[in-house]
Amino acid sequence: MSITSSTASLPQRDSIRGAPPAGERAFSIAFSAVLGLGIFVALGGLAAILIWAVSAGLPRLDWGLFTNAPSTARIETAGFRTAIFGSLYVIAGVIVLIIPIGLGTALYLEEFSDRTSRFARLVDLNIQNLAGVPAIVFGILGLAFIVRGPVGIGFVAAAGSLTLALLVLPTIIVSSREAIRGVPRSLKEGALALGATPWKAVWTQVVPYAAPGVLTGAILSVARAFGEAAPLLLVGAVTFVTFNPRFWSDGYSVLPVMIYQYATRPQASFRLLAFAGVLVMLVLVLFMNSFAIWLRNRYERPLQ
Repeated sequence: MSITSSTASLPQRDSIRGAPPAGERAFSIAFSAVLGLGIFVALGGLAAILIWAVSAGLPRLDWGLFTNAPSTARIETAGFRTAIFGSLYVIAGVIVLIIPIGLGTALYLEEFSDRTSRFARLVDLNIQNLAGVPAIVFGILGLAFIVRGPVGIGFVAAAGSLTLALLVLPTIIVSSREAIRGVPRSLKEGALALGATPWKAVWTQVVPYAAPGVLTGAILSVARAFGEAAPLLLVGAVTFVTFNPRFWSDGYSVLPVMIYQYATRPQASFRLLAFAGVLVMLVLVLFMNSFAIWLRNRYERPLQ
């Protein structure tokens, strides 16, 4: 057989490396168009909400919104000071709870547990299921077990922190596990080869390099917790307080609940204050997220 006849039977290089078939090109174009449309709808809706809130609440936006207490008698000078303090107390408690618990759970599942064991699979299954539970269910759980149940700490900011921590724990656990999986195994294996204990190798090699992903999950969790109102309606945040609340005593309120209370009133002045409260909440969320992103970038350790 000649060389010419043998090479003719082989696939041509141009047909292998050439342009994809017309059907694949059409599917790729249609898929890109659908993705672009989805991004446009999401960003357009967000921009419309922001423009609406800014245009409606800007006339009432002043420094008094941050420093004045809420009032129904002098609505022109009313503010959100007590609700801001309540939100900060609740979010501080959420951060203190979710970071060690979420990171510890992720480290246990990824580094120390037997993934084939029944207990590890049960924990993993429960985490995945909790991520899809509606927020109001966590409010009922907090009312039954935290406020009136075995914990019994009452309608205070600590109850709101515990309830929201249960709500956002699946988010930070899943993100922390993904961050831990992204760390090269050679770092831990090298530390073990040099004589480090398993815990020392994980704490000194895995955790520092997984910290940016863990902090990203914490940012997403805190942002969600800051805007939640449904669970807190059942654990005491509906209290109308004119004094700065405390973490373990007194009643409390938070910004989303206070905005909801003002928005449901028929008077136009209350609705204007509700729009201004949305701007206050956006400012606080952007500030907290910006600080968390700066902190993540500050302590990020690039792989060598």
